[in-house]
Amino acid sequence: MDLITVNADLVTNYWDYFTKTLMEYSPRLISAAIIFFIGWTVIKLIKKLIMSVMVKREMEPTLSKFLADILIWTLKILLFVTVISRLGVENSSFVAIIGAAGLAIGLSLQGSLANFAGGVLIIMFKPFKVGDFIEAQGVMGTVKQIQIFVTQLSTTDNQTIFIPNGALSNGTIINYTFATTRRADLTIGISYSSNIKLAKELALEVMLNHPKVLEDPKPIVLVRDLADSSIDLAVRPWSKIEDFFEMRSDILEQIKLKFDENGISIPFPQRDVHIKQS
Repeated sequence: MDLITVNADLVTNYWDYFTKTLMEYSPRLISAAIIFFIGWTVIKLIKKLIMSVMVKREMEPTLSKFLADILIWTLKILLFVTVISRLGVENSSFVAIIGAAGLAIGLSLQGSLANFAGGVLIIMFKPFKVGDFIEAQGVMGTVKQIQIFVTQLSTTDNQTIFIPNGALSNGTIINYTFATTRRADLTIGISYSSNIKLAKELALEVMLNHPKVLEDPKPIVLVRDLADSSIDLAVRPWSKIEDFFEMRSDILEQIKLKFDENGISIPFPQRDVHIKQS
């Protein structure tokens, strides 16, 4: 009987302690729960808003999702720290752990983070887009993909090149398809014995008769240089971007044939050697 009485008193004491503790912490629990649910709802709304803004700005889908995930996880961590702080848990240790982890990750992924930042800059400022023909980092090719860390190019001989976005965003980029037209700067040498005026007329005739050479801006032919073995003519036709390489090749071929028909010779480098007999 005494044992039952002792156990009943113990249970009563525990219940009183539990009830007292619950009454003391219930405001914190309720406020923490309210903060959690409100914060979680706000984070979801922010995620939808960010994704809609990125879609309107036509940002690359992979990058958009990656940026949104980083922001959302940051907000979730802040919400977690706020909730446990409201419950009375010391949060300085959590902040220290998160800071140390962030520093370690940042140091270990320094190169990758630079490439990621470069990818963000490329997406934001758009020096080129998918389908553009560019020259950068010593290579030329058509942009096939702009990924988070690298940009994929396809060369004219069907090779695939991956350029890190960090180096790409910090280097010189030549975008050949940024404008709708492009000028070919051709240098064609003729011999000193050839008729310069006739050579210029023939080259201009070839360009004016080519269907893919634009009339505006007008094609021109200039004397560029008096070189050691030739008179160099600057031949400058314009074309649409998509016609450029075909037009350039045709102009070179047709000018050569036209010069042959009219006795205009294109000399090769030569040097006169005089032997002096003693």
